[in-house]
Amino acid sequence: MAHLRLLLSHSTRRHTHPHSLLSLLRFSSNSGSGPTPPPPPPVKPVSYAPKPQPPPEEAPAPAVAEEAAPSDGPSSQPPPPPRRSPPQRQWTREEMRFVKDEVPAVTPVSYPTRVAPLPEDRPAEEAPPADEGLQGEGERIEMEATRARRSFFSMQVEEEDLPYPTLIPVDKRPQKVAIDLVDAIREIKTSANEKKRNFLETVEAHVILGVDPRRGDQMVRGAITLPHGTGKTVRVAVFAEGPAADEARSSGADVVGGDELIEEIRTGGGKLSFDKCIATPMFMPRLSKVARILGPRGLMPNPKLGSVTNDVSGAVKAAKSGRVDFKIDKTAIVHVGLGKVNFSDESLRENIGAFVHALLLAKPVGLKKTSKYVGYMKKFTLSSTMGPGFHVTIPSLSAAADHYNKVQVS
Repeated sequence: MAHLRLLLSHSTRRHTHPHSLLSLLRFSSNSGSGPTPPPPPPVKPVSYAPKPQPPPEEAPAPAVAEEAAPSDGPSSQPPPPPRRSPPQRQWTREEMRFVKDEVPAVTPVSYPTRVAPLPEDRPAEEAPPADEGLQGEGERIEMEATRARRSFFSMQVEEEDLPYPTLIPVDKRPQKVAIDLVDAIREIKTSANEKKRNFLETVEAHVILGVDPRRGDQMVRGAITLPHGTGKTVRVAVFAEGPAADEARSSGADVVGGDELIEEIRTGGGKLSFDKCIATPMFMPRLSKVARILGPRGLMPNPKLGSVTNDVSGAVKAAKSGRVDFKIDKTAIVHVGLGKVNFSDESLRENIGAFVHALLLAKPVGLKKTSKYVGYMKKFTLSSTMGPGFHVTIPSLSAAADHYNKVQVS
């Protein structure tokens, strides 16, 4: 009970000594056992010397009258001497400890403003005439240009006199005017005869179409058998077995085979001995092994082009007689060969008419805002293998296509 009373008395007492809390904790921890600790020693107050006050400022001395008293009488007294202010007492180190902002005032010192001296009045020089001034300036520039030197590795080198850069006008090529189909064929033959080649050139057609090749519904592809052939020997390979293989050999196929032919193409290192491929439907799953070899070269059989069929003899005869496959590329252009330059004008005209007719049949159904030719066939160009190109008019192409259609129907 005595311990509890002592603890309550310590809690109610204000702890003015920094060791009181520590002593209270020690007391509470040792209250259970041991003797009672002695009370803390009393706190002695500490007194400090009073803060010294700065000396009072003295009143300013009265102004001395500038005007002297009249000296006409003997009773005039001389002016009193000016009062001198007592010397300022120096602050001690202990006093400066208590001084924060109360420092001796510093009298500001003002200096006279410095002004740059103005030049003396000088007689104005007579300005030279305008023409003479320009002439002298031009001579000075020319002398500086001729005497200009540059320093390279501490060596003085005279600057080169370079001409002033000028704009060179760009010579634009004149736009080629579209000509008639018959005239274009004649121009191609003339250019081929003037430049004698070591080989017989092919008449090629390049057609720019107004379709979007990125859309699947606007893909343009097809095949056509030219009335007068292509003028070159076509090597045909047929993938067939049994009676179909015998039929292909009798029709004039150059290469006939089955699984052994597929294995030969796969291990042949990319060397092929044929220009066209025909396959029966049963061989299409097996051709997946060589699709990466035949596909990029345009030799992969396709049912839409008639190269996958059971009528092997008819497909071989069509390929031998001048069957041409065409397909739009990623730039919306169709490239195809339609004969040789030694063909007659009428034969080339009929081959071109057959190709234009097939191109119209391959026109996408969903193509809008176009007529039969305008909007779909933007530009038709004819050229030889190494000769210039000639633009052909659409009406002449339409007449050739209509003529082929009438001959085919009759």
